[in-house]
Amino acid sequence: MTGGTGSAVPDDADYLSATYEGRFSAAELRDKEVLWRTLVEEVFQAYVPRDGTVLDLGAGYCEFINAVTARRRLAVDLNPDTVEWAAPGVEVLLTSSEDLAAVESGSVDTVFTSNFFEHLPSKTSLLATLAECRRVLAANGRIVVLMPNIRYLPGAYWDYLDHHLPLTHVSLQEALSLSGFRIDRVEPRFLPYTVRESRLPVRASLVRAYLRFKPAWPILGRQMLVVGERTSD
Repeated sequence: MTGGTGSAVPDDADYLSATYEGRFSAAELRDKEVLWRTLVEEVFQAYVPRDGTVLDLGAGYCEFINAVTARRRLAVDLNPDTVEWAAPGVEVLLTSSEDLAAVESGSVDTVFTSNFFEHLPSKTSLLATLAECRRVLAANGRIVVLMPNIRYLPGAYWDYLDHHLPLTHVSLQEALSLSGFRIDRVEPRFLPYTVRESRLPVRASLVRAYLRFKPAWPILGRQMLVVGERTSD
């Protein structure tokens, strides 16, 4: 149901633009906007202080960062097209997730990332990314991770050429713990995998009904939600 842009060829902007230019139709992109507005209202705004700073890591089409309310909104991605997708007021940083030097240490309240970690080339890259996330987060800041759970997608996970790093909710928790985060919330099966997989029209009312009817999550959920809090130094 979601999707950010990652990098199979980290420094190749042309590769990223070409990969994502035709991935979703115009109708699917409109559906994703409806989906994300609803997800932010129902779930994710609660993790983002309205008077604080939020950083969207692997912002992709900017559906999350455009919909969320915060005093300062940062969109990080290597794809130069991100500048075109970002709404007015969103600051776009075209940089690697392993190098957030443009962001001051301790200046971010929430790091959010959706469908990005699976695009990283290795676990070493993941740990380097998490180290940067911890550095930029303020004391007690949070990282919110939404991504496919390989435990429930043994085959479909590999339908995208730029998927590299398979993670379960257990291995992701381990990576976060090793990187200095305390685990706050774990939903192994939270959302369906893609907009296409749901086979239903994307309507805000239907998304809200799904989110509020938790017995449906273990049946339809293929993506996990994991939230961690930055531990003190």
